[in-house]
Amino acid sequence: MTQSFFPPQRTLMGPGPSDVSPRVLASLARPTIGHLDPLFVSLMDEIKGLLQYAFQTSNELTLPISAPGSAGMEACFVNLLSCGDTAIVCQNGVFGGRMRENVERCGATAVMVEDDWGAPVDPHKVAEALKNHPEASVLAFVHAETSTGTRSDAETLCKLAREHGVLVIMDTVTSLGGIELKVDAWGADAVYSGSQKCLSCVPGISPVTFSPRAVERIQARAHKVQSWFLDMQLVMGYWGGDSKRAYHHTAPVNALYALHETLVILQEEGLDNAISRHQRNHKALVAGLEAMGLSMAVEEAWRLPQLNSVCIPDGVDDARVRGRLLRDFDLEIGAGLGALAGKTWRIGLMGHASRQRNVILCLNALETALKAEGYALDSGAAVEAASDYYQSLTGS
Repeated sequence: MTQSFFPPQRTLMGPGPSDVSPRVLASLARPTIGHLDPLFVSLMDEIKGLLQYAFQTSNELTLPISAPGSAGMEACFVNLLSCGDTAIVCQNGVFGGRMRENVERCGATAVMVEDDWGAPVDPHKVAEALKNHPEASVLAFVHAETSTGTRSDAETLCKLAREHGVLVIMDTVTSLGGIELKVDAWGADAVYSGSQKCLSCVPGISPVTFSPRAVERIQARAHKVQSWFLDMQLVMGYWGGDSKRAYHHTAPVNALYALHETLVILQEEGLDNAISRHQRNHKALVAGLEAMGLSMAVEEAWRLPQLNSVCIPDGVDDARVRGRLLRDFDLEIGAGLGALAGKTWRIGLMGHASRQRNVILCLNALETALKAEGYALDSGAAVEAASDYYQSLTGS
């Protein structure tokens, strides 16, 4: 007879999901109530307000899609693009390529702006594409490219879009709650994220927010959105501000308890403090990695503190190291994707996982795994370098 599944206690330091706070896990076990229960409707309003805080927006249409970040991405594209439209799509990693897929599946044309993996999106190339394609109605880019650990200059890219009268679709799956993100101040129009990265919630929810400009575009559509489930005109009736909600789908009630709890935790810490914490632990980790003789794959100015892309030394077996970390230390780090497969590791310091204890654990474990590969290093130097960095912050 099949028995219940009891997973081991891992430390999740890959590209996501990240470690989940015990408070969030406990919230999942609370009694399930109906998705149209007045108390749940009140909870929905609180979630909306907390998401507005996280996104730094006053957008009325701010809500969690009842599906993972990929559905949030699709919701933005299918609502803002129709057959025959043109979108400028920036690609400097895997997820810019997924944006292209969404554009083409809408029957629209994708004008690609491509940059090297590990480099940020080049605003000069974007400006040239906007100039050469006045028919474009959307500019789409990834703020924090999960496949490479690279940040792009979202504020500048949004400004270019405004100057050319196009709407912005922005992927913030890995940036929300980890680095500066100001939806209203920057002028982004359709922004999507995921629950399992810096928010440290369970996977399966995609926070999204749409600007008044985007809502106006949606309401002016000549044809129905190709996805019934992701049609924002229908979803608005369920997540709208009126006391009476129109049934659209059965929301994942307990998962939304978890999202609410993780957003409460973020509010308690304060967004600026959370961003500072990610940066602090990132610098300690980098100090330790460099003391081991390892190098980072992304230039310092564009590195994501929550997702560290590390070059794998020659002669070191990628899969064997990651397997040893998982088997011997219950520690998960991520492999490189696409063009960087086998060339980089992706070490996450996201949300609840962004802690000094995890930095030290990772450096100790990685040192052991690299020694087993025959990689020459100075034993204990990595932890010492990270500890010295932490001590420099306290002045002790």
